[in-house]
Order: sequence, then structure tokens, then C-alpha cells
Amino acid sequence: MTSRLSFGARAERAEGNPLKTYLLKLIAAKKTNLCVSADLNSTSALLRLAEEVGDSICILKTHADIVDDFGERTIKGLRELSRRKRFLIFEDRKFGDIGNTVQAQYTRGPLAIATWAHLVNAHIFPGPSIITALKTAAASSLDSLRHGVSTEISVGTPNISSDGEEEDDDFIEGKVATQRAKSRGSRKDSIVTNTTITRTVELSQQTSGSEVTSPEPHAESEMLEKLGEPPLARGLLLFAQMSSAGNLMGADYTNHCIQAAGQHKDFVVGYISQRDLNVGSGDDFLSLTPGVQLPPAAKPGQQPKGDNLGQQYRTPREVIGKYACDIVIVGRGIVASKERAKEAERYRTEAWKAYEARIR
Repeated sequence: MTSRLSFGARAERAEGNPLKTYLLKLIAAKKTNLCVSADLNSTSALLRLAEEVGDSICILKTHADIVDDFGERTIKGLRELSRRKRFLIFEDRKFGDIGNTVQAQYTRGPLAIATWAHLVNAHIFPGPSIITALKTAAASSLDSLRHGVSTEISVGTPNISSDGEEEDDDFIEGKVATQRAKSRGSRKDSIVTNTTITRTVELSQQTSGSEVTSPEPHAESEMLEKLGEPPLARGLLLFAQMSSAGNLMGADYTNHCIQAAGQHKDFVVGYISQRDLNVGSGDDFLSLTPGVQLPPAAKPGQQPKGDNLGQQYRTPREVIGKYACDIVIVGRGIVASKERAKEAERYRTEAWKAYEARIR
């Protein structure tokens, strides 16, 4: 049973999508199975949250279509933070249309999701062809990134300082030959970069020289260095179950998701689900689970409550220990906190403890 294996052991035996292998190794190296849901409405707020919680997470979940000023500045900021803080980006798009439409939604328009999000999700109700459509679109987009040559003029990557103001840093993706003109003299350096980028990154699994297991604290930074950058790959999560009361995703629907995932292991990395869905021989899909909340730190015995819109909450111990889920998705429990970095670390600690207890 995969639920009894460590993330490191699962990474060593993983097949199919190299992004899944990378994520398993990242989780083991950072000792975090926490995903934060960044449901915020501005680029500045989104990047500020990512800066605050990035050290405690393995995935940042975004909703690009609710960011009022979403654009190139948002994308560059997310990419830079993803690299520096070591997490993957999951755009919670919930695709659910005919193939031609979802391909356009995935690769085109102002969001151009395939160019920056490592992971996306989809409903299976249009039929399993939605997986094929998204996989084909991802391959085409990655081919353009891999072999394309472009010239970009960058005015820096927006970071958020401790006082909430934006700071600029230069950031370019891929292997670059740069000519930088920097005018220094204040905290905000003006950086203008005229860059020719040749992307020749191979779609291959990142490997390290030793087995990835649950590390000792002093070994974590070394493991992250060995892990390196994520592979140039994309992954899909199937929306198999929901946490809201009265939802219509019954057992038959979930079973269709499981069957479809088994036929596309090179692209599907897991599910949005409420329990472990690895039922077949050789299945090793990740389960990402929303609807998770801890009681306030000052009231540890208090049970988490839902909201007045149908959301139902469970604790990390219940989700990971009892139902064998892998990654907890937490939104308001962290985002609404006055001390978000501290609260993210509290959730990370509790989720990791539940995982360690499960595999003993």
C-alpha cells in the first residue's frame, strides 16, 4: 500500500510524469505536505502571501482569474518565488469543457496558464478526452518553451518588502545571455535587462545521487541543492471528490476519474479528493485534499467548523491519518491569519506529524 510508504520511497519507485517524481522528492526534502490556497485579488497581495508562507509549503494554489491586475508582473513574481522558496504552482482552473475549448483556455488569452503553472486540474464530466486535449496542449506549449528563442526586456521581478512595498529584482527563466544596465542608489534598484533567451531544457526527470528519504534537519538544505530545478513538465489533477455539503460527485463519478487517471499516468499526477484513491495494482497517485482547518492555537480542543456556504472542515490528522491523503490544501485558515508565516508553519508541522504517524 502506497499510504504506508514514505514520500522518499515513493519517489524512488515513481513512474510516468517526472513532475510527480520531483514533487515527491521536494516534499521529502522540505518536510512539508502543505499546499496554501492563495485566493487573493491583487498581484501584490498574492506575491506577499507567497513570500510569507513559501518556506512552509510544497505547492501554492492560485486562482488567476480572480486577480484583478493579473499580468506579466504576476507571472514573473510567481516564477521567482517558486524558484527561491522551492514550491510548485498549481492553478486551480477546474477545466470542464470540450477539448478544443480547454486547449485554448490552457494555452492562450491573458492567463496563458500552460506557460507558468506546473499543475492544473480538470473535471472528467466532459469525458476522458479532456485529459488528452490538455496533455496535447501542454506538450505543444512546452515545446515552444524548450526550443523557442525570444528577446525580452525585463524591468525586474516584483518582490514584496516587509513594509508591503514592491521591490524589483532581475529574473529571467531558462539559460540566458544577458546585458544588464543597473542604476543603483536606493533600496529599489532600477534594472533593465535586454535578454536573448534560448530555452533548451530537456523534459527529463531530475535525479540525485542518493535515495531521498525523510531527512535529518541538517541534511534538508543539501537535499534541496541536489534536487535542483523542477523538470520542464506539466501535470494534471483530476477533480474526483469535493468537500462541500451536498455535492454531486458520487462514487460512480469518482470511479470514472480513477479509470481515466490509470490510462494517462504520463500526465495525471493525482486527484483533488477526500481520501486516498490508489485502488489499482501499481497506482501511486497523489491525493490533494481541501477542506482542512486547525482549531485556533489558543483553543486546541475546539473542533473546526464549516462556513455558511456549505464548506466542511476536517483536521490534518483526520485527513492524512484516517483517510490516507497526501497533501492538505489550506486557504482561509492561513490567509486570514494576522501571522501567516507562523500559522503556515503550524499547519505544516501538524500535517507532517500526521504523515509520519501514518507510515510508522
